[in-house]
Amino acid sequence: MLSQSVPVKILFLYTEVMPYTLSTIKCLLHAAAEVHVVYWDTKKLTPFFPTPLPGAFFYKRSFFNSYSLLALTNKLQPDITLVSGWQDNAYLYVSFRLRANNYKVVCGLDGHKFLTLKKLFASIIAKFGCFSFFFSHAWVAGPYQYEYARMLGFKKEAIIFDLYSADLSLFDLTYRNRIASVHIDYPHRFLFVGRFEHIKGIDILLDSWHSLNLERKDWELHLIGNGSNCLESNRHCGIIVKSFMTSESLSNEALNAGCFVLPSRFEPWGVVVHEFASAGLPLILSDSVGSSSTFLINGMNGYKFSAGTNPVASLSNALLKVINSSDSTLFDFGSFSNSLSKRITPVTSAMNLLSIL
Repeated sequence: MLSQSVPVKILFLYTEVMPYTLSTIKCLLHAAAEVHVVYWDTKKLTPFFPTPLPGAFFYKRSFFNSYSLLALTNKLQPDITLVSGWQDNAYLYVSFRLRANNYKVVCGLDGHKFLTLKKLFASIIAKFGCFSFFFSHAWVAGPYQYEYARMLGFKKEAIIFDLYSADLSLFDLTYRNRIASVHIDYPHRFLFVGRFEHIKGIDILLDSWHSLNLERKDWELHLIGNGSNCLESNRHCGIIVKSFMTSESLSNEALNAGCFVLPSRFEPWGVVVHEFASAGLPLILSDSVGSSSTFLINGMNGYKFSAGTNPVASLSNALLKVINSSDSTLFDFGSFSNSLSKRITPVTSAMNLLSIL
């Protein structure tokens, strides 16, 4: 709990509010913070919209321009402001004005330091110290993002961790509910959850699955999500396709799943990995998944495969390792996954943010 008699005011300027975001916000509210959230209600990648949360205030971004957003900020006078991305000019305008008055403004970083033109430009700006005009701190998801923050010029003491956390109260309950059943009858079902897009490696997964043929034995592949790639033609060969689901529905899917697979070509972090690790599933992740460094130990709770050279063969090999493992081994893998999921929690996420005060 915070010691101040007056609640700490926190303003989130989000491009995308996700279900797991709310778990950290709930912890901030429990710590007696007052939370205000501005979020994009258009140009969204997912159909999720935040539901009312007692003690939190939500504002649709489409209702504001730069000046009205600054007016809201001046009225609130937040102790901490988080900006989730740099692509919103109004958010940057507010950040600049807040920093000019020495307010704490935090940049949320889930990207890697792999050089793209955008990030190269950002690194050049950082060399001239321009980021300090907008942000006082960086809030990073993990070690790769820490390196990126350092490259952008943030001092070590201005970087905090655990930007993202899964809702462990939900998925850890799933783990405890599935222990008895999977110990007796382990489900032979691979599970993918994400957007059906090239960057998510959905084609790699499908090609790997089809290449296994009879080696799949009695295992199934369940795909949950939405996207531009139509998967109707793949509703065979043990493949089940389902639409985007809420976190509660996903936790129920985990009850009957035997292994979570994320074959992304590029995945800066991937909270979904944290969710299914907490649910007690073994993991198969590409080496491009940022959260693998925190939630996967190769050979202990799953397998990592290469998304670079010959990814189909590499993933096929990982799938076969799981298929040919004993049910007791997979049960142990899931237990290890659940243990590793405790490395980050909504509480550590919230307390890291409050630590800058």
